[in-house]
Amino acid sequence: MKKQGLSVLIPTHNHVCVTLVKQLAQQLAVTGIDHEVIVADDGSTDSASIAGNQAINDLPHCRYLIRQENVGRAAIRNVLVREAQQPYVLFIDSDMTILNDNYIRRYLDNDCDTVIDGGVAIHGDEEALRGNLRYRYEKAEEPHHTAPERQKTPYQHLHTANLFVHRDLMLAHPFDERFRYYGYEDVLLGKTFRQQHIAIEHIDNPLGFCTFETNADFVTKTEEGLRTLGQFRDDLKGYSRLLTLVSNIHIPAVLTMIRLWHKLFGRLERRNLCGSHPSITIFKLYRLGYFICSCS
Repeated sequence: MKKQGLSVLIPTHNHVCVTLVKQLAQQLAVTGIDHEVIVADDGSTDSASIAGNQAINDLPHCRYLIRQENVGRAAIRNVLVREAQQPYVLFIDSDMTILNDNYIRRYLDNDCDTVIDGGVAIHGDEEALRGNLRYRYEKAEEPHHTAPERQKTPYQHLHTANLFVHRDLMLAHPFDERFRYYGYEDVLLGKTFRQQHIAIEHIDNPLGFCTFETNADFVTKTEEGLRTLGQFRDDLKGYSRLLTLVSNIHIPAVLTMIRLWHKLFGRLERRNLCGSHPSITIFKLYRLGYFICSCS
């Protein structure tokens, strides 16, 4: 199926993504279709990042929009959709990396005319990153995020880091702008698509995830995501493994024990996770205890 016209949409915050935009512009230029790349800065506070991204405006068919106020992860993507001029949009996170020269072409040649999720591949020097919690966690989860695995539950595995969508669908079903903070705005979009019987196809066309924050920053981000999950738990029921796990704990004594454990050992667990030898097992225990104590 020949797709005519693509807008690549990249929200960013305190991150320079000129290299990514250049690579996308090069791939788009040889497709023969109408195209554009729009980067929207969601209220960055780092002046160096803003200055660095100004170079995007010098690239053909590329625009850099600066928003003075941080409106949140959902709202900035809705802004980008409204700015887009082409019939299809491709959402990409600004810290992603292009892994192959046919990345754009694989989307254009796919027969799906609604929603396509290309996935993410975790890249990095294993030896250098062996003490990085984010890297270790993402690598451990990677087998669950192959295209065949994602296709088993396609609506629960929708992620905006690498998502190709017909623009009309996004105009009709925008991101829920209640989601201002980290996490789950894309999960709720997947639920919306399921309710509307909109097909999602998961394919093997990954972008590289190569940027890993410090352990302390990742723990803080995880806590923020857990608070988001708790805030919207009714909306996200059935779309989160953690919510399903907690909802299946029917014995009050078990919940009491988890709360007591987190009260006694949560600080020690967090210290391990922020240190140089973080444990994935402790990370999972900490997430469960934090959610039950702080978010449920």
